[in-house]
Amino acid sequence: MPEEGVQLSPKSHLMTYEEIYNISKTFVDHGVTKIRLTGGEPLIRKDIPIILEKLASLPVALSITSNAVIIDKFIDVLKVNNVNSINVSLDSLDREKFKHITRRDQFETVYNNIMLLVSEGFNVKLNAVLMKGFNDNEIIDFINLTKELPISIRFIEFMPFDGNKWDMRKMVSYKEIMNYVNKAFPKNHIERLQDAPNDTAKNYKIKNYSGSFAIISSVTNPFCDSCNRLRLTANGQLKNCLFSSAESDLLTSLRQGKSIEPIIQKAVRAKFKMRGGMDTLDKLQDPQLHNNNRSMISIGG
Repeated sequence: MPEEGVQLSPKSHLMTYEEIYNISKTFVDHGVTKIRLTGGEPLIRKDIPIILEKLASLPVALSITSNAVIIDKFIDVLKVNNVNSINVSLDSLDREKFKHITRRDQFETVYNNIMLLVSEGFNVKLNAVLMKGFNDNEIIDFINLTKELPISIRFIEFMPFDGNKWDMRKMVSYKEIMNYVNKAFPKNHIERLQDAPNDTAKNYKIKNYSGSFAIISSVTNPFCDSCNRLRLTANGQLKNCLFSSAESDLLTSLRQGKSIEPIIQKAVRAKFKMRGGMDTLDKLQDPQLHNNNRSMISIGG
C-alpha cells in the first residue's frame, strides 16, 4: 500500500452489482466456469452480499481473495453462497513487516481470521509475494505453517507494475525458492504434486505435512501457454493478461445497451503469447513496457 494511499474512483465509474452480474453472465454463457472476486478488498463493498448472491446463481465455482481484516463478519454470507475457496494476501509473518507493507497494525487480526477460516472448513490459500532481503528469510516459516494446518502457501515472484519500484534484483526466483526448500528439508521429504489443468502454480508438499506449498513463477517460468484467465477491473475494463497494459472497455458499451461480446472476442484474440508481449527478460526490464500498466492495487490481486 503506498504511503499516500490510493485515489478512490467515483461511484459512477464503478460497476453496479447488476452490471457485475450481467457481464459475468456473458462470460459464463461462453464457457467460463470459475469466478474469483478480488481487490483491494472486495468485502468493503456494501453490496457484497448481493454480488455474491447474484454470482452464486450462475453455474460457476465462486471464490474470493481477501486481506482477511474483516472476513470474520462474512463467514455466514460466504457459506450460504457456496464460496469455499479463500485466498488471503499475507506477505509476512512478522508484525512489523506486515505493518510496513499494509500500513496497518493488524497482523494479529488477520492471523486469527486465517485460523477462523481453517476451523470453519474453508479451503485457504495464503499468497506471499517474495522480495529479496525483505521476506525471503520467511520461506521456511511459511512452509512450516503447513505442518499442522491444511492450507496452501503460494509464493509469488515479484512482478512489474506501475508504482511498485520493480527491480529484477529484488525478485526471488522459482529456482531460489527451491534452493531454500532443498536446504531445509531432506530431498525425499519434498513431494511434487500433480498440478490442476491450467494451474498457475507448481505445487509441492512436505511429507506428512497437512498442507502444501506452491510457486507462481510468472517471471522466470511463465505458464502463458496454458493460461485461461481474464480479469475485469472494478470500472469494467477487461484485461487479457496481468502483464499487459492494454484494456478493453466493457462497461461503456453495456451502459449504452450494446453487445459486449465482440469486444470480449477481440480482446481474447489479441492476447500475446507470453507476458503481454514481454517475451524476454530484457523487455521485462524495460520500464517503458510496464510503467503504463495499472498498479496491482487497482487491477485486483
